[in-house]
Parts: sequence; structure tokens; C-alpha cells
Amino acid sequence: MSELTNTIKLNNGVEMPRLGFGVFQVDDLKLCEQAVSDALATGYRLIDTAATYNNEAAVGAAIRKSGIDRKEIFVTSKAFIHQMGYERTKAAFNESLEKLGLDYIDLYLVHMPFGDYYGSWRAMTEFYKEGKVRALGVSNFLPDRILDFCLNRDIEVKPALNQIEIHPFYQRPDEIKLLQEQGIVPQAWAPFAEGMNGMFTNHVLHGIAQKYGKSVAQVILRWNLQRGVCVIPKSVHQNRMAENFAVWDFALSAEDMQAIAALDLKRPQMVDTLKPSEVHRLYDYVNNPVLTSL
Repeated sequence: MSELTNTIKLNNGVEMPRLGFGVFQVDDLKLCEQAVSDALATGYRLIDTAATYNNEAAVGAAIRKSGIDRKEIFVTSKAFIHQMGYERTKAAFNESLEKLGLDYIDLYLVHMPFGDYYGSWRAMTEFYKEGKVRALGVSNFLPDRILDFCLNRDIEVKPALNQIEIHPFYQRPDEIKLLQEQGIVPQAWAPFAEGMNGMFTNHVLHGIAQKYGKSVAQVILRWNLQRGVCVIPKSVHQNRMAENFAVWDFALSAEDMQAIAALDLKRPQMVDTLKPSEVHRLYDYVNNPVLTSL
């Protein structure tokens, strides 16, 4: 997969940028607005936010001030556990739309596989039919939950995307294959795993980066893109934004892809929805935003 287009077509025909910009943990509204403005100026056209990020208003402000045609910008937001259920998700979606100051959202996700997300999906489907959201998806859903969505006859609109933890230390090849077989795009949140386990100083990644005259971050992003995985890196520094965006002028060899594959620890580093301590953490996240219990 050496030649990549900048966008990918979702299962309903909507075009989405493969490389986007995330704003998780950028809850200073002034800083967030500036970061999104810088990202848009750099060339990013996908902005990923969520209700629990507490920065949708800043994202919307930056989009309006950018002067860029709204149709050229792809906006993702999400509803969290406490917003699950038909009525709660209807309210959550309208609140996100109001905070963003937009007429529609491009992609709306169920943020976690907990709570009454089937009730939420009914509400989301209604918004989809009304044209208030262009595509629906999920986040942090494991294969059994994905298949339940895909095989469930009561589900009118199939998820277009699953946003999950994917990075060199947790590569999930079987899950990616399953998603792609079901016509669902895999998207990696935190593609650098917040630099955990010495990600940026890893000798394999560092050696490959030197070979191409690129940074470790650029190698990681390119590796994911070549696997068919979309990515949403985050940075508040304009030079890093530009660096992360410059991944279209090189391609990793099969040998380098195999070398990175050997780094897989085959276990989550940040979110494990099967672990009781993580379930407790996620249910309490709004009140106590601890990043992981792993």
C-alpha cells in the first residue's frame, strides 16, 4: 500500500480524511482554539473532539474563524457513557451541535461500549436520517460488540468507523482485518500511546526513522496509514503539527513494516474495556479523569 490517497470512503459513500487532528486533553479553550486554527492552517481537514473533552466550543470557534468552507472540514464528536440512552443521546447530540456552532456533524460516535448504547444508536440514526450527522460510528468496541452491531437486524445504519487504541505496541491485526471485512474503517486514537514504554526512543523505530530521514512520529503514522488505519495525532505545537502532517512523501518497505510488527506487545496500554478496574475508571471518568488503570 505504497500510494495512499488523502481520504477514504466510508461505507455510506462519505469521504473522510485519513489523517486528522485530535484535541483530547486540550481543555484550555483559548489554547484549543489556537491549536485547531494552527492545525487547519497546516492543512488538516479532520478535527476530532468529544463531549468529555470540554472543548467543542473552541473547536467550533476555530472552524468559523478559519474562513475555510465548512464542507471542506470533517468534524467528529462523541457521546460518553453518562449520555447513553435514547433521550440522553438526543440531548447530548444537540448540546454538541450547539457548542460547536455547526448545522451538522460529520461523524458522531458512541465513545465507550457501556450503557444503553443501543438506545443511543436509535437516536443517532434519527439524526442521520434528518441530515444532522453524515456518518455514525463507535469507539473502543471489541470484535464481539462490532459483530453484534453488524448482524443485529434492528440496526438500520451500520457503524462506519471504530476508533480504537492502535500503536506499535498494540497493533490488533486481527481486529483491523475484521473491521475491514465488515466495511468499517479502523481509526487510531493516541497513535503514539502518549509516548509510553519509550515509544519515541525505541531503537527499531528510531533506526527506521533515520533510514528515511523522518521522525519516529512520522514513521508511526505512516505505518498505520499503510495498514489501512486512519490516524488522529494531537499536538499543540505548530512545528509538530506540520511534522505529523508530512507523511505522504515516503513509504515504508515491507521489511520495515515487518520490523515494526515485531514490536507488538499484544495487549492494551491505555484502555482495556474487559478489565474491571478499567470499567470502574471509565464510569467515573467524568468526575475523576484518570487516564488509565493499566
